[in-house]
Amino acid sequence: MLPVQKPTPQYRTLDEIRLRKEELAESLQRDNQQFEKLWKQLFVPRKESTKGEFISGLISNGITAFDTFLLVRKLLKNYGGIFGRKKRK
Repeated sequence: MLPVQKPTPQYRTLDEIRLRKEELAESLQRDNQQFEKLWKQLFVPRKESTKGEFISGLISNGITAFDTFLLVRKLLKNYGGIFGRKKRK
């Protein structure tokens, strides 16, 4: 479906053009302010973590990485032919 084109207004004087330019500038300013508010809400700064939370995060990430390594190893062992490796006899 073709996009609907809005009729372009006819301007007869420079004052009409200036007035329309000011209206558009105000509209852009309002939209920019609203965009800034939404952007600031999107990225909320994280709170400072304590040493205990930092260490628990490291341990959690380490366990996740180790578990992922074991899973990939098991998948390659059982389904190595699918991933381009020949199966051992």
